[in-house]
Parts: sequence; C-alpha cells; structure tokens
Amino acid sequence: MDSQAISLVRSSFKSIVAEEGGPEQLARTFYSLLFARSPETREFFPAAMDVQRDRLFTAIGYVVDSLDESDEMLEYLAQLGRDHRKYGVTDEHYNDVANSMIEAFEMFGGAEMWTDEVDSAWRNTLSVISAAMTGAANAADGPRAWTATVVESRAVIKGVAIVRLQLDQPMDYRPGQYVSVQVAARPRMWRYLSPANPVDGSGIVEFHIRQVSGGWVSPPMVNQTAVGDTWVIGSPIGALGLPDNIRDLLMIASGTGLAPFRAQILELIRRGNTRRVHLFYSGQYPCDLYDLPFLWTLAEKHSWLTVIPVSEEGSNPWWHTNPEPLPPLGFPERITGKVGKVVTSYGTWPGHDIQLVGNESMVNSTKFRLRAAGIDVATVRSDPTYGVQ
Repeated sequence: MDSQAISLVRSSFKSIVAEEGGPEQLARTFYSLLFARSPETREFFPAAMDVQRDRLFTAIGYVVDSLDESDEMLEYLAQLGRDHRKYGVTDEHYNDVANSMIEAFEMFGGAEMWTDEVDSAWRNTLSVISAAMTGAANAADGPRAWTATVVESRAVIKGVAIVRLQLDQPMDYRPGQYVSVQVAARPRMWRYLSPANPVDGSGIVEFHIRQVSGGWVSPPMVNQTAVGDTWVIGSPIGALGLPDNIRDLLMIASGTGLAPFRAQILELIRRGNTRRVHLFYSGQYPCDLYDLPFLWTLAEKHSWLTVIPVSEEGSNPWWHTNPEPLPPLGFPERITGKVGKVVTSYGTWPGHDIQLVGNESMVNSTKFRLRAAGIDVATVRSDPTYGVQ
C-alpha cells in the first residue's frame, strides 16, 4: 500500500476511535450487518459479544498501526488466519466480513469522512487482510484445532492454577507465543494463554492461569478443571520469542505473564545457552511470585540466568498464610516497588533485547519508566494483541 492510502486508513480509524462510544457503536453495527449477510457466522461467537468487540478493535488497531511494517503485519495476519480455521471459516466468509466492515464504516463516518479516496484505501486494506489470512489458512496442513486432555491441575495461590495437558497431535509453537483455548464449560468462548513450556516432543503443554475478576472463562479454568477434562486449542499466535541475535536478554514479567518467558528460558537451557538473561519477576504481593522457587532452581544450575523478584507490596494479604520462600545464598532478595522503577535502577540496559509481558496497566507504566530512563521503547517487544485476548 502507498503512503497516502495508509494515511487515509489511519486518520479515518483514529477519527472513529476518538468518538465517544465510537468503537462500541461501530462494532455493534458491523456484527449486525455481518450476521444479517451471513447468518451462519453467528455460531462462531459467544452469546455475550462485549469481549469479542474489544478483540475486533484491538486486532484492527494493530493492523492499522503496522501497515508500513509489511513483514510483521503479514506474519500476524497469517497466524490469525490459521487460528480462524478452528471456526470453519471459508473464503466467502472473509468477503462477507470485508463488505460488512466497509458498510459499517460508511454508515458511521458519513459522507464527509467516508470519501471515495477513503473508501478505496479501506477496500485495499481489507483485501490485503483477507488475502493474507485466507492464503495462510488454505496453505496450512495441520489440524484446524487440537484436542488436549488435562493430566494435572493444581492451585498455586488463590486465583492462580497451573494446568498441564496432553495434546492429541504434535503442535509446533515458538516459546513466547500464545494460543486460544476453549473449555467445555464455556463453549464458543476462547481465552488466550501462553504455554509455559517449550515444545519438547512429549506433547505436554503447560498453562499458568489467573482468574480474572468478572471473567467468563478463567473462573472455570482455575476452579473447576479436573484430570481427564478435554480442552480445545487453536493455532499459535504472537510475535514474542527468542531473537535470532546473540544479545543478552532482559525479561520483565508480571504474575502469570511469566509463562512466555519461562518457556523461553527452558528453551535456552535445551539449546545450551551462553548469553546473559536477566528476569525481573513481579507482582502486587510477594505470593504473586508463585513460581519463584522453580526459577531459583534453574538459576542455581545456570549461571547466565539472574532472577530479580519484585512486589509492589512488602507483605502478603491476610488470606495467604504460607511463609515467603528465601532466596538461595548470594541471590538477589525481593525488592519492594514498581517493577519499572526497579528495572531502571539497574541502568539503561544497553545492548540488551528487551521483552515485557503483563497486564495493560503494568506494561504502560513500565514503558513510561523505561522511556524516562532514556530507553527507546520502540525497541521493547511487548505483544500488543495479547492483553485483550
């Protein structure tokens, strides 16, 4: 796409997002038009559409921002296309989606905003999106989705569980990616989770799951999962992973955001890594660092790994009565404070490949601290679509 078309797409999208209630109104209009044009597509989505509307705008916003980074954008769309195979989506459905989106934009924007030039730019954009997604989906030779059987489920702290499953077929994913997961208790409702272990040939995949307040899917995952349950897992998505370069690594994680870094560290061990890895593992309370003993065990065996525990509060909440684990001799003790401030107190990390995973608030506040310390946050890798899955 040429620069003028990209500019028109971005400016029109930003105008819609800036309107009060604009994203929600546009999404409602789009799905109404899509379900009228293609009624069978309603079966792809849950009854409650609020989360789906958030996902739609997150995905569109990411693509719009990446239009001039074609390789990154096309790879993301290819991953998304392979993942959408789990729904049984056809090429005709993509046409219906594009036509419904154009109609919704036109209805929302009105004649003043939706000029012939804007219309043409969006049609070209949606054509690129459809082509990338359908091309990848049609070329994929693996299963549309994987079935996995729960072999272990255990609570590690209140509201957090570790679940291990046996896949029915091999799955190839990069440590750091995430997958969509559906449980029987919530049909057509998908939660996105990062495997906490790399592919090792065993067919075992491990998830670290936090119960989200008011969430639909995470409560049954955390509280009702039993050995023998069957989950459905979609194709891997995401841009995080071990870089091809040999630079040292700085990983900043909050809570269950540890999972993609845990998988990467285990993969580095498998490869016989020699680069330095600094992992800042954070949470609100000390008990949120539920996997700290395991990480210390790894660090004791591999001198290139340094784990710095951080918590915003100095003590645990009343409901957590287990004693706080003590670090091995010579290891960094837990630091109380905001993780971004702690990270930058160690310096500006020149020559490091930096990755950041956590909730939106943590990611934004940490990037603010990094930027204030003189670190170019454009080089900090943080999967922008992960948090709203």
